[in-house]
Amino acid sequence: MSNILVTGANGQLGSEIRALSVLYPQHEFTFTDRTTLDLSNLCKMENFFDDHTFDAIINCAAYTAVDKAESEKELADTINHRFVSMLAKIAKRNNAALIHISTDYVFNGQNHRPYIESDPTNPQGVYGRTKRDGENAILSVAPSNTVIIRTSWVYSSFGNNFLKTMLRLGKEQDNLDVIFDQIGTPTYARDLAQTLLELFPHIKNEKPEIYHYSNEGVASWYDFAEAIFELSDVNCKVSPITTDQYPTPASRPHYSLLNKSKIKTEFGITIPYWRDSLKECLITLGEKQ
Repeated sequence: MSNILVTGANGQLGSEIRALSVLYPQHEFTFTDRTTLDLSNLCKMENFFDDHTFDAIINCAAYTAVDKAESEKELADTINHRFVSMLAKIAKRNNAALIHISTDYVFNGQNHRPYIESDPTNPQGVYGRTKRDGENAILSVAPSNTVIIRTSWVYSSFGNNFLKTMLRLGKEQDNLDVIFDQIGTPTYARDLAQTLLELFPHIKNEKPEIYHYSNEGVASWYDFAEAIFELSDVNCKVSPITTDQYPTPASRPHYSLLNKSKIKTEFGITIPYWRDSLKECLITLGEKQ
């Protein structure tokens, strides 16, 4: 039996892993959130790992408030970078497998083809920079049996996300303006959680490896919103607008498609199409029969 730590247990991905963990009785799971493992307090975190040891760590914890990060740089850096550096050192010291979740925001969004893992990173905001710094910290510490998985546009039946916001606003308003010139792929957190749980027993690498994972297909935020209303029978008109018409404190990548060939080839996984996964999530939410 493996003893697995899942950080960020109350987030979208952590919640999905918790829900699926009952299907893996061969493993013992420990789930932590900010009340049991305060990532902003590195001293307390060190004490936590002095008292607990794990065979594997799945790090779902992150500072993800993209716009707020612009004014909370130190906190974002502590959670997305310094905590991750410490986690990598702890994993190396205890010979524990480590899966770390990163983001498409490490790229500048100016590509014209899906990003591969070896493409240069060039984040445009504090959130992306701190996540990139977390990746680099892991690569520098170089624990074995470690993977970094970049993902994009995550949504779930748990937590707050674009899907839930659209469902709420679509029932309250007749028309919504949604950005159409940012391109990526919505990713159902349950699909990613399932992949992580299937993946980790097969991680046998001497140095950290980076992989990309999102659902299959291509969409803009406008396309995503249209699909949400279509599949849930919400009667709300969606009007496309440009990024310039909806200014935010942090810059977003205009193009953040991720090439998943590496993870599919090396681990033999099949990734669902984003609209199919959206249907599944809407059924879970009770928004689709």
